[in-house]
Amino acid sequence: MSIKKQYLKGKPVCKVTFTIPKGMGKSARNAYLVGDFNNWDAQTSPMKQRKDGSFELSMNLEKDREYQFRYLLDNTWENDDSADRYVPTPYGDADNSVVVV
Repeated sequence: MSIKKQYLKGKPVCKVTFTIPKGMGKSARNAYLVGDFNNWDAQTSPMKQRKDGSFELSMNLEKDREYQFRYLLDNTWENDDSADRYVPTPYGDADNSVVVV
C-alpha cells in the first residue's frame, strides 16, 4: 500500500493519494477509504479500481492535522503498511492507520 502527499501552494490543504496495490486489490470487488475525514462512514469514499486491479483515491486534507483511517475491502478491515503511525481503535481489538499532513 502507499500514501502519496502533495502539498498545494498557497492552500491550507494537502492532496493525499491512497493506493492499494494490485496484488491485494485483485481479490477484492470493492474498496473504501474510511476514517476521521468522512466520519467513519463506510460508503462515503469508494476507491476507484484501476485496470491492473489496484485501487486508488485522492483526497484534499487540511494541513497540520492527523487523520486515523482504515481500508474496507469486501467487508474486511485493513491497515496501510505505509502509514505514518498506528493507534489502538476505541474498541481495543485492532489498530487504526494514521496519516499526518
